Amino acid sequence: MKVLVCQSPGTFSYEEKPIPNLTQGQVLIQVKRIGICGTDLHAFKGSQPYFNYPRILGHEIAGVVIDHNDSSIYKNEDQICLMPYFNCGVCIACKNKKENCCVAMQVFGVHIDGGMSEYIAVPEDKLIKATGLSLDALAMIEPFSIGAHGMSKAAIKKGENVLIMGAGAIGLGAMEFAKIEGANVIVMEMDPHRIDFVQTHLKIKNILNPLEDNLLEQLQLMTNQEMPTVVVDATGNQTAINNGLQWLAHGGKYILIGLQKGELIFSHPEFHKRETTLMSSRNANRIDFEKVIEQMKIGKIQPEKYISHRIKFNELKNTFPSFYAPDANSIKIMVEFD
Repeated sequence: MKVLVCQSPGTFSYEEKPIPNLTQGQVLIQVKRIGICGTDLHAFKGSQPYFNYPRILGHEIAGVVIDHNDSSIYKNEDQICLMPYFNCGVCIACKNKKENCCVAMQVFGVHIDGGMSEYIAVPEDKLIKATGLSLDALAMIEPFSIGAHGMSKAAIKKGENVLIMGAGAIGLGAMEFAKIEGANVIVMEMDPHRIDFVQTHLKIKNILNPLEDNLLEQLQLMTNQEMPTVVVDATGNQTAINNGLQWLAHGGKYILIGLQKGELIFSHPEFHKRETTLMSSRNANRIDFEKVIEQMKIGKIQPEKYISHRIKFNELKNTFPSFYAPDANSIKIMVEFD
């Protein structure tokens, strides 16, 4: 089988490897779709935390079951998506049903080799079957689940002012679920193409461009002088994260979905006087995946409209660097193995 290996930052190579043999509890999957996300881009660029090389990237996976153990609940030709967070099951987080932040977490495609491969053998309990959804939709469940998990921490009330910084794929997922919960969503983004997508497809009117000078005044106007009671970072940009506290209402929640390598630096008096609740949001749980599937099935989330680029797997090595181009205008890049 063919695999694509990130040998070091900026370097990909195709290799031939044997199709994996199944061990107890595993299912063999033929990969059909894989989405490219910020983690993959950061890993290729060399700026991804918790990362070692060489590594097979990719964790937004849709595929077809082609082999399984006799005890499996899956059968051949089942179309599935993957929960790529392989947890230990015995640590304090796992025992408290917080498998998403397991002490010994192994994220498929980050800590261990992932899905940029024609076949993968994965634990059966990390598969999800969603009858009626397309392969494209199945590959989009994971990134939407990240946004769903972050918004579950916000515990949004209807009509609440929620500021989401960053309109990449994860930020867009957070916006979808903030809207579903009835929030008044405000978006901070500088990329014109992403701004247009937010306005056209998500029908969000309140947009802030961080390059403008009067952001505080604009935000006060959008919130009737109250400021957002929830601020979410989905940029993974250190400057944006460190500056985000100033947009938060007193008594509000600051939720970090984005991840960067540096330090969090806030003014303690500003943080303290707000009695700020600071939370990180890591990965997602099965309940988040199920919530995304439910919303896709009833049409509240239409995943196919997010796919801006389609790339064949055998073209990915040469095409991948172009995803960084200023004019790439990508929302979701979908790799096809067909």
